[in-house]
Amino acid sequence: MDRTHGHGERDERAAGAGATPAPGAGGPARVVTLTAGDFTLTVNPVDGSEIEPLRPGTERARPARRTPAARAARDAAARPPVLPGDPIPVRPLLARDEELERLVRLLGRGRSVRLTGPSGSGRSALLDAVAARCAGVAPDGVVRLSGHGHQQPGELLHALCATVYEAPRERPEQDELLARVREIGAVVLLDDLEMGGSALDELLRATPECAYLLAATPDTKAPSDESHVEEVFLTGLGKADCAALLEAGVGRPLTEEETAWADDLRFASEGLPLRFVQAAAMLRQRDELNHSDEDDDEEEPGVFEERPRDSAAVPLPTLAEGAAPAELLASRVSESARAALRIACALGGELPHHTHLPALVGDTHADTAVAELLACGLLTPVGTRYRLAAGVARQLEEAGYGETAAEEARTAARHYAWWTGHASVVPERVGREADAVLAALAGADVVAAAVLARTAAPAFAASLHWEAWERVLRSGAEAARKAGEVAEQAYFHHELGVLALCEGRLDRARAELETSIGLRGALADKRGMVAGRRALALVVDRELAGAAASPPLRLEAPEAPGEAPEAVTVAIPAAAAPGPAAEAATVVTPVARRTPAVRPSAATRRAPALPAPPPAAGAAAAVPVVPVSSEAVTRMTPVVPVTESPEPPTTLSAVFEDAFPMAPKQDAASPVPPAPVPAPPGRDAGRRKLVLLAAAGALTAVALGTVVSFAMSSPDREPPAQGPAVSSTPEASATPTAALETGGHDPAPEQPATAPSQGSTTTTTTTTQAPGVSLAPPAPVPTPPGRTPTRRPATTPPNSPAPTSPSAPATTGAPTPQPTETAAPSPTGAGTGTGTATATSPVATP
Repeated sequence: MDRTHGHGERDERAAGAGATPAPGAGGPARVVTLTAGDFTLTVNPVDGSEIEPLRPGTERARPARRTPAARAARDAAARPPVLPGDPIPVRPLLARDEELERLVRLLGRGRSVRLTGPSGSGRSALLDAVAARCAGVAPDGVVRLSGHGHQQPGELLHALCATVYEAPRERPEQDELLARVREIGAVVLLDDLEMGGSALDELLRATPECAYLLAATPDTKAPSDESHVEEVFLTGLGKADCAALLEAGVGRPLTEEETAWADDLRFASEGLPLRFVQAAAMLRQRDELNHSDEDDDEEEPGVFEERPRDSAAVPLPTLAEGAAPAELLASRVSESARAALRIACALGGELPHHTHLPALVGDTHADTAVAELLACGLLTPVGTRYRLAAGVARQLEEAGYGETAAEEARTAARHYAWWTGHASVVPERVGREADAVLAALAGADVVAAAVLARTAAPAFAASLHWEAWERVLRSGAEAARKAGEVAEQAYFHHELGVLALCEGRLDRARAELETSIGLRGALADKRGMVAGRRALALVVDRELAGAAASPPLRLEAPEAPGEAPEAVTVAIPAAAAPGPAAEAATVVTPVARRTPAVRPSAATRRAPALPAPPPAAGAAAAVPVVPVSSEAVTRMTPVVPVTESPEPPTTLSAVFEDAFPMAPKQDAASPVPPAPVPAPPGRDAGRRKLVLLAAAGALTAVALGTVVSFAMSSPDREPPAQGPAVSSTPEASATPTAALETGGHDPAPEQPATAPSQGSTTTTTTTTQAPGVSLAPPAPVPTPPGRTPTRRPATTPPNSPAPTSPSAPATTGAPTPQPTETAAPSPTGAGTGTGTATATSPVATP
């Protein structure tokens, strides 16, 4: 571990690592200077990070690629460390030769492959074998990454770039990052993949020269069809392979009883290799308890306390214990290992680095517990650290290992708050322990969480692990708000604003920085307010630069179906001397851009146009030149001329003529206007068709309204019960008069029922008419013989006289026909048709 000694602020800043006292730290705080895109970021753990533009001449050149030796050293540093304690037996890779050959062949062709298998199927072991076989396939070698906890490809791209290029203390911006990773040609082994779909497509598109081997579980989102990723599935082991793996783990041949037990376990676990690794650990523990080893009595007890041994023989585990072995295995390990399991349960399955276990457990030899748990199959490697194996956390919580989770998380948070803030701990080590730190932060109380976030945030920023930096800042801001720590809350908001500014999220940066400035203003923190205002000024500069680079969009009005391009009259200044150039002083040019047509006012439409002066003799082709500016532009938008009458329309035809003018009316005093720009024939036909359809619809609506008015004015009623209805009407005076007086919107007066005569019977038909059309008296329609005419029951009493129209001429001396008594016929339903309704009434003939 490197240590920083305080020799004065000048020497520390010259060395790039200033020392300022930090609260809660065991020594001077480390100030780190980074390059983030176009900014210089100074991570200050005390007052907050300071950001400023890069000074001229300080831009970094394109980083160089790492040599094979440098890549090998970095790959070795990315592997899990060597654990203290007993060596772990080597586990053979069984029944995976076919899958191994297929993966190597596809990766050699540059194809990306998705290796799918359940947890515990041996995906990580197969990736190790593929990495050994593909070492010289790609120019940039083999790159191993961990996708655990990554839902977006951003951090994976930065990790890939940092592995291939030698660029310390630099985090490129998005465009530069994409330009660098586009040139990387490597075989990328991505274990524990958790993303798919569009996020995975983005990762593959950003690195077209890389071949990926993606290890994922079946419940991970599948890649899209456009990604063209091959699929390879891992299944369970066979009967012989399971027995061989069990014998390799135990270190001796199996007995017949153990072989039968292994067959049952294979059927229950579907041949998962992890179950047989755990089964081998249970058999080793059983042999130890049964004194099967000959040298057991001569062995030293070791650093752990001696476990009690039963005198009776320990039987084989049951099938249920073999399917869920975590509780049985944990009961037979050391006390330090059980304490480490409790810590892992409290941290969501994350196990701290083995160097932290002595301080967390309280045992100086607790660092050997990791090797003991790994040999039992309770842990699995994830990148440079270890986690609980699949299903182990749930089994341990059911056994009671999660009862002290709150206390264990609080202890881990306090320990990490001290460790991350210590000056001897480099930021890279904190970055490798990010998952455990975040898990402790999530499970601790608000006070411990605020302290841990305050000390861990600068370390994550300096280690370029910015995804963890953002998560710590957000958790710390929430914890500080709940704890009432206003100063710490202002610090977290300031850091969030700086982070958003570095990533180009200007709206978020402005919001966070304004919040921080407001909180520090309430605390009268002048130094913090100055730092916040400097960062806010950079946000404003970026916003102005972005607004100048991308002007606002101008939304144009949609083009009408029959609208012609507008005419633009451009006045070009003519030369002083007369000549042929003066003839082109006015140019009318149709342009594609249109403006919405504005309906002119009535005064404008009625105003007569001024007549043009007559041309002079001998200058018929010359155009008078008016000295105007070269920028004078007159836009003339053709509109549909609409004639407007000073009196409102009184008839329906006048309404149609005013709303849909077919031809504009010209005034005799006004000159003939110039012909408008002809529109394409297709648009005129479409406009005419729309007008005709609208007129037809209006006529149909009027006809339907007339029919409804007829129906409402003359409802059907039952005939009176006092005998037949007898009435007498003139022969030809009532019906034509009533029909002539009926307007387009007024229903005809109800005619009294008349009795048919002995001879022929005629039927009068009343039809609706369009407004403005004269109605002629309907011709009588003869009724076929043998058909009883339908008539409407009388609406007046039998002895009441027939109503007469006041405008009908009075007839004197006309013979009155004698009424004929007829039986009242039963009323029948009138037929209805589509379009025009017809009402019939019988008329008696003399």
